[in-house]
Amino acid sequence: MAVQSPPQAPRAKSSPDRRPTRIAFSQRLGRWDVKVSPYLYISPFFILFAITGLFPLLYTGYISVHQWHTLGGQGDFVGLENFAAVLDQTSFWKALRNTFSIFLLSSVPQVIAAIIIAAILNANLRAKTFWRMGVLLPYIVAPIAVGLIFGRIFADQYGLANGLLDLLGMGPIRWHSDVIPSHFAIATMVNFRWTGYNTLIFLAAMQAIPSDLYEAAIIDGAGRLRQFFSITIPQLRATIIFVVITSTIGGLQIFDEARAFDTQGTGGADKQWLTLTMYIHELGWGNQLNFGRAAAVAWLLFLIIVVIGIINFFITSKISTSGSRTPKKVKKGVKR
Repeated sequence: MAVQSPPQAPRAKSSPDRRPTRIAFSQRLGRWDVKVSPYLYISPFFILFAITGLFPLLYTGYISVHQWHTLGGQGDFVGLENFAAVLDQTSFWKALRNTFSIFLLSSVPQVIAAIIIAAILNANLRAKTFWRMGVLLPYIVAPIAVGLIFGRIFADQYGLANGLLDLLGMGPIRWHSDVIPSHFAIATMVNFRWTGYNTLIFLAAMQAIPSDLYEAAIIDGAGRLRQFFSITIPQLRATIIFVVITSTIGGLQIFDEARAFDTQGTGGADKQWLTLTMYIHELGWGNQLNFGRAAAVAWLLFLIIVVIGIINFFITSKISTSGSRTPKKVKKGVKR
């Protein structure tokens, strides 16, 4: 007996003018939410940066190519004349020398000291919270107060530093007259304020290192010093890059400590500790009242910071990747 399948209903022909299915408004809103919401979340930062960072930067560049008196306002377009005039002044090169000298004397010891203090605070100490909060106290002291205190410590006459040198049988140092001693004194202020801040950054990074690495090193017989150089330092590479770059930006913009080093705030009689930011203040609000030249120095300082920051980034990145290279693969065809 043959079984016949029921006849299939004829397929409805698709009409050419059939309208596509409408996407629900909620689905469309959901798609837009997925696409747009990440940009909305990060937009406040970029909006604030455009207002407080990008616009002043561009406006400073506009001022730098004009003759601009602080009180008289905008003058004629002068092109790069302000840059040429600034580069021809001896004070600019002295300020550049002082800025780099203070930056090197402050940033390098600061990073090294911060790593060592963070390693000590990361150990099993009693009253950990007290010691960890204690290193941050210098950071909350006002820069002017730090300048006044250290100005007395490094006073040429009756200063604490020269008093200690006298007890050791050494002659006094002219902290406010000689170049290098004045830079050392100002760098000491910078290190006093910022070492604790960087210490907490390194301490947070150290606490994120897996404890398995240290346990394996202890089983292998590695001491604390070996653990520090073989585990802690390599695991801190990304943090070291961050701290070095931020220290570079801050170190080249030093103003408060150098300004408060003496009562005049002019960088010394022979510009011994005049920094670039102090020079900008002197051009714009000092005797010259020349906003155009002050803006030109500001732009030169910006370019210097960008160049030094890029050099720092490439050097630290190369150092950080040199120790983490994967071993080369065995070439094909090599007999085992």
